Amino acid sequence: MSKLKLSALEDDKPVKMTIELPAAVHRDLQAYAEALSHETNQSGIEPAKLIPPMLARFMATDRAFRKTRRTSSSQKTS
Repeated sequence: MSKLKLSALEDDKPVKMTIELPAAVHRDLQAYAEALSHETNQSGIEPAKLIPPMLARFMATDRAFRKTRRTSSSQKTS
């Protein structure tokens, strides 16, 4: 059994956005949703529901982004 980077999806109040994805990215999201469904025993995960946690994880692990956020936050409080 593989260990996916995402775990069970949280139910949170969404902010609606409209985006366009390349077809290949959409196919990969569908495949990831299917794999996550099997791994977490959650049925019918919609590919669009994967985008927020994927983006959150990406930003949380981007050191340059975190550093930039810390720097801009400290400049606002100074």
